Amino acid sequence: MKIIIGNDHASPDMKKELVKYLEGLGHEVVNFGVDTSESCNYPEIGEKVGRAVAAGEADCGVLICGTGVGISLAANKVKGVRAAVCSETTTARFVKQHNNANIIAFGSRIVGIETAKDIVKAYLEAEFEGGRHQTRVDMIHAIEDRQ
Repeated sequence: MKIIIGNDHASPDMKKELVKYLEGLGHEVVNFGVDTSESCNYPEIGEKVGRAVAAGEADCGVLICGTGVGISLAANKVKGVRAAVCSETTTARFVKQHNNANIIAFGSRIVGIETAKDIVKAYLEAEFEGGRHQTRVDMIHAIEDRQ
């Protein structure tokens, strides 16, 4: 699976650990984030990852900032993106199974590295269930189309 990962200045260490983890699982990881703690603007990174995922350049995306919220808000402004903040594995599974989220996000100031690995693993192992959930995902896309 090809995964785009993006992070801001709050999260370079977590990103580096997750890249190693994901590559160890056999995934191809493309880094759109920063590698230092020098201040940067998370909306730019969220948008860049969102555009790439929406364009089909990767199977999914992982975003990390201090809380996961700001960077996911930016990604969600891109048409076709369904980014969800996850702080534990149950939500990570459900956002894929029910919402077909194509990006997950979390905060390096909220979860530790082992929890982050568990979240990513749960998300990647989950499968979209379709059916009534597809109807709801279609409704989300219809909202975008009305903008």
